[in-house]
Amino acid sequence: MKKSNTIRHPLFCLLALPLLAIAADEGWTSLFSGKDLAGWVAPGENIWFHASDGVLQVRSGPDEKGQTLWTEEHFTDFIFETDFRFGEGIVDSGIFVRNNDQIQIGISGSLKRDMTASPYIPGKGYPIEAEGVADLLKLDDWNTLRVEAKGMTYTTWLNGKKVMTYTSETGQEKGPIGIQLHGKRDMAIDFRNLRVRTL
Repeated sequence: MKKSNTIRHPLFCLLALPLLAIAADEGWTSLFSGKDLAGWVAPGENIWFHASDGVLQVRSGPDEKGQTLWTEEHFTDFIFETDFRFGEGIVDSGIFVRNNDQIQIGISGSLKRDMTASPYIPGKGYPIEAEGVADLLKLDDWNTLRVEAKGMTYTTWLNGKKVMTYTSETGQEKGPIGIQLHGKRDMAIDFRNLRVRTL
């Protein structure tokens, strides 16, 4: 009897693993099919945002005009997660939180240094800087950014480590999520696995 229980226990654990994986993924909604921009509002005559083989490619146009790709859906409290990879040029991008405030990805145009995972607040600039980013950021590989917006408090994680918490005084309660291509830049950045979970 004892031996029989010993045999069944590891088998049960193996069978439970797929169920645990499904449970861990519950509540997430993919924002990107990898094939097209369905679910997003692209700028007119779009030459900046393209889907190819599971990757959202963001590229400057010849006139280096700034653009933003917005979700069709508007969100209140949420967690947004994406992988990103730096391409050519001086990358200055970010994630807009409910249309207004932003979480930076790449080089700040005003500070001239990397401010990835830090909040950019209109009228205030960068009120705080994410911690430990230099040690976490992979310049030649994929990185994972997680942004939690709960009320007016934003929290970010880079490659699995919490790096910033900030409470905004000017944020909006509801709005779309945006992918920024900063103007006056010759740059490229890729995104994949864009997903959201409402809170």
